[in-house]
Amino acid sequence: MRITVDIKKAYRGAARDFHLHSTFSTTDNRVVLFGPSGSGKTLTLRAIAGLMRPDAGSITLDGRTLCDSAQNVFVPPRDRRIGYLFQDYALFPHLTVTQNVAFGLTPLFGRLSAANRDRVHSTMELFGIAALADSRPARISGGQRQRVALARALVSEPSALLLDEPFSALDIPLRQRVRVELAGILNRLDIPLVMVTHDPADVAFFGGDVVSYGDGKVLEVQPAEVMRRTMVRVA
Repeated sequence: MRITVDIKKAYRGAARDFHLHSTFSTTDNRVVLFGPSGSGKTLTLRAIAGLMRPDAGSITLDGRTLCDSAQNVFVPPRDRRIGYLFQDYALFPHLTVTQNVAFGLTPLFGRLSAANRDRVHSTMELFGIAALADSRPARISGGQRQRVALARALVSEPSALLLDEPFSALDIPLRQRVRVELAGILNRLDIPLVMVTHDPADVAFFGGDVVSYGDGKVLEVQPAEVMRRTMVRVA
């Protein structure tokens, strides 16, 4: 994956204004946006997904221009072929697990095609949630809800997967297990990853390039192995 981000966005707040200036470029298939809460990581992720339009700048992914303010280019989210996992998973409470997973493939009017039904089923099998097919989100565990949300994000075979603090809602023992499961699935599907986190354990596990944020700016970009060695020396 090659991704280049150079964007600016200003927000006016009651307490203070916030200015995002996110600029980085990497060719790694695993990219971690790392830093404290409120430093601009999630805003950058939302801009990549097309859920936030920058005031200025551009984003390119594998040679595709997703937005460019100078050229008045802004590709809608639905046309970017990017999977997005929200921090709270954003499952539809009135839909079953199957209906949630199939949501992005379901026509506005009509039913899933036979091919898409097979794709939904195979994706649910991959994530180990086929037995939950008729359950609703309120009736399953937090780890299971995350699997459903991941299956929904990946069923359309996106060109990249964006994760916003994917393990923050899980207890510590479950986090490590889900990390291993997710890494295995991503390796099998060969899908690039951009993850937002403030947890050094995520950096240590997923590796790749680490984009460090602070106060709305990118402070540095370095390989995860370099960052791990730095953390060990500090500890």
